[in-house]
Amino acid sequence: MSIWGKLAGAAAGLAIGGPVGAIIGAVAGHYAIDRERGEVAAPDRQIAFTIGVIALGAKMAKADGVVTRDEVAAFRQVFQVPKSEVENVARIFNLAKGDTAGFDAYAAQLAQMFGPRAKILEDVLDGLFHIAKADGVVHPAERRFLGQVARRFGFGEAEFARISARHVEPEATDPYVVLGIPREAGNGEIKKHYRRLVRDNHPDQLVARGVPEEFVMIANDRLARINDAYDRIQKERGFA
Repeated sequence: MSIWGKLAGAAAGLAIGGPVGAIIGAVAGHYAIDRERGEVAAPDRQIAFTIGVIALGAKMAKADGVVTRDEVAAFRQVFQVPKSEVENVARIFNLAKGDTAGFDAYAAQLAQMFGPRAKILEDVLDGLFHIAKADGVVHPAERRFLGQVARRFGFGEAEFARISARHVEPEATDPYVVLGIPREAGNGEIKKHYRRLVRDNHPDQLVARGVPEEFVMIANDRLARINDAYDRIQKERGFA
């Protein structure tokens, strides 16, 4: 079933619960917690991921003081929302936007569910960056917001710099930062690191860790930036 089909049934109960419960509690019936491992079961990670990005996207949309048409359009593009589900998703978005709870409540909930610095949390940040840059620029207030969310997720400054570098024009970024590898690394080490990044960021890997197929553009864009950074380093160093 499409992730939007799953959300359709959950949306009806969004008016109940506290600040986090208003979003997460609404889909509580869809969660299956593995009590032995303390993790969210794979099929329901998709719901948690989607609800989390919608809630944080709603909070971020006003971070620069105004919600632009470009941001709203980007939201729908990133999430590939079909017309039949626009109303349900809009309800979640508006509830989160008007919620008195701060964004940190949602970020902390996701970090608790998936574990600090989990790769799926990096996927969440990439989705939020896509929305932030929809109007052509990531505003300082949006960048501060994203940095705060990243810290809540357990990412350090260097990790956040690596993630954010993927969303800046390639010529304005350091390719070593994009790949997350020191400049003094040898050619062999860089090749090995690059191959691991390509493997870890293949669209199939994102789906396996709980990112819905509707969000595959996140993986495609990430791989494009990784490939571009590697190509630049190859040209700079002159190795194949």
